[in-house]
This record gives sequence, C-alpha cells and structure tokens, in this order.
Amino acid sequence: MSGATEVLEELYRDARQQLVLAAYALTGDVGEAQEAVQEAFVRALARPAKVLRADNPVAWMRTVTLNIVRGKQRRQRRFGVLVRKIPVPGLVPGLAPDRVALISAIWRLPVAQREAIALYYFADLPVEDVAVVMNAPVNSVKTWLRRGRLALAEEFDEAGDDELTGSLNGGSGE
Repeated sequence: MSGATEVLEELYRDARQQLVLAAYALTGDVGEAQEAVQEAFVRALARPAKVLRADNPVAWMRTVTLNIVRGKQRRQRRFGVLVRKIPVPGLVPGLAPDRVALISAIWRLPVAQREAIALYYFADLPVEDVAVVMNAPVNSVKTWLRRGRLALAEEFDEAGDDELTGSLNGGSGE
C-alpha cells in the first residue's frame, strides 16, 4: 500500500492545480474548488487501486472532482427549493433587524461556511462538535469559520454596520 500512497502523492503534486482550475470553472469559488479536489483525493486514498488501474489517473481524478462539484451543486439547488418554502427571516417573530441582515448575509456564503457558522454561532456548538456534525476535520471547520467571518465582516464593513462588524471580528472562540 505504501507504493500506492507514493503514486497518489505524486499525482497530487502534479495534478492538484489543474484539478482545482477545472473545479473552479464550475464553482466560481476557489475555496469550493479546493474542497472538491481534497474530497476527490480522500476518496482516491480510500480506494487507491481504482486510481492505479485507470488508463489516465489525472482524467479519473478530474472526473471524480467534477462529479463532487456537480453533486454539491445539485444538493444546493434542492436545498434552495426547500428554503424558498420556509418563511423569510423578516417574518420570523422576535427576530431583530440586525439578525435579519446577518442571516441574509450568511445565506450568501458558500454552503460549508454557512453551515459551520450556523452550527457554531447559532447552535452554540464547540468547533469539535461542528466537525462531527459536518463530518469534516476540525481544521476545515476552523478555516470555514474564519473565511465566513471575514466575508461577513467585509460585507457589513462595506455597509457601514460597525456593530455587526465588531461582533464578527471579535467573536471567535475556536
């Protein structure tokens, strides 16, 4: 198995950038593209024989990567249909206007960042529990939280909302 790991490591070094670019072409988001490539290599490590038997391992990895992206996009579309059936945050009783603005901004984040922020800040789960719920490494969750906070802080900073910007920049406990 050691030989297979070495081959996959070499494949990663040689093809990672090409795979990220291919995924980026579908997602328009470098972070999501990188996550898709990471997931493809995790799957390859779980079944190295499939990659090693492929006539063209890079093409096999590209197919897996793009299938991961497409699957995620399908889930996002289905989720979008479901969300449209749920009342908008402005109609939720007792929800302050700043919370409505924050939730609206969170909906514009990539799915992983949105989910991590919702679980960490709204469900009050520690980072380790968020990782378990999301079935992801703790460091990935920390990265999603950081990227999400930065995106939200930037959005509210541009909107001139100092109160929300301050709470986003100061509120990290991971």
